[in-house]
Amino acid sequence: MKDPQIDWSSLGFSYTPTDYNVRCTFKDGKWGEIEVTDSVYIPLHMAAACLHYGQESFEGLKAFRGKDGKIRVFRMEENAKRFIRSAEGIKMAPMPVELFCEMVRKVVKLNARFIPPYESGASLYIRPLEIGISPQVGVAPAKEYMVVMFVTPVGPYFKDGFKPTKVCLSREYDRVAPKGTGSIKIGGNYAASLYAGQKAHDLGYSVMLYLDPKDKTYIDECGAANFFAIKDNTYITPSSETVLPSITNMSLETLAKDLGLKVERRPIHYDELETFEEVSACGTAAVCSPIGLIDDLDNGRSFTYSENGEAGPKTTELYNALRGVQYGDRPDEHGWIEIIEIDE
Repeated sequence: MKDPQIDWSSLGFSYTPTDYNVRCTFKDGKWGEIEVTDSVYIPLHMAAACLHYGQESFEGLKAFRGKDGKIRVFRMEENAKRFIRSAEGIKMAPMPVELFCEMVRKVVKLNARFIPPYESGASLYIRPLEIGISPQVGVAPAKEYMVVMFVTPVGPYFKDGFKPTKVCLSREYDRVAPKGTGSIKIGGNYAASLYAGQKAHDLGYSVMLYLDPKDKTYIDECGAANFFAIKDNTYITPSSETVLPSITNMSLETLAKDLGLKVERRPIHYDELETFEEVSACGTAAVCSPIGLIDDLDNGRSFTYSENGEAGPKTTELYNALRGVQYGDRPDEHGWIEIIEIDE
């Protein structure tokens, strides 16, 4: 097939159709064979457990085309492990790591023509999804599950790219409940954030920054992303049972140590916001999203981290280091990359 007619440089973070997706079904206590289809639809019983009782989890990872033309997938085994934790958290059948990785390799190869060129700065986003598909009218785990993986080429998560954004904070909203599902990646967590997120957008902010749901005292998550701050040559990120363990955040912590920063994963008190030199959100979609301003909607306090409209030096260094590994411009010293051979 010919390359798709896509303006790679103008891609946003949205869905673009590709050629194929791959699927695998858990039935009679075991996973079946990987199936390939060009259909974008999933046949579902109207009583499927995912529709009524929320048995659904997903992941997000990326493939990158380097300057050398090689295709690199970033830390897919970590995504596979988190996919297992999410499945176990809501009593779904966990997919083995190797089967997950085999599906990633296959879906990337099948859609190789949609992997953006190196100089575009775009990437191929990979979305694994697990759902309970057997019919249920009583509250109980499903007996059958399906994992679907599709891909789509994406550009920057925020339209202005790597530029500081404005964020708001309010104690009126909880993202998740204490002892709930905040530490696993399920759709219900994101549905719970939509109302507050839309309010933030309506007020001119990129996302809502959440405080912990118990005491409203400590920094939790920043929209759908993890939070980190820089102070006194130290990378500081929340330790919280309600925060999703971000693979991007974990990688940035390692790179911060490589760059000579100290790393602290600990509770971050609200009052520390006024002491930080740099602040950012991080995740697969945005990598690093620097924050220039936080407005507290409840008491009128504001915290400024960028006077010139540019990201801080440490955040920029970390962003460039991680992107360098992903695109092959920086040595993969930690074994995070798998190169997928593509016949083109």
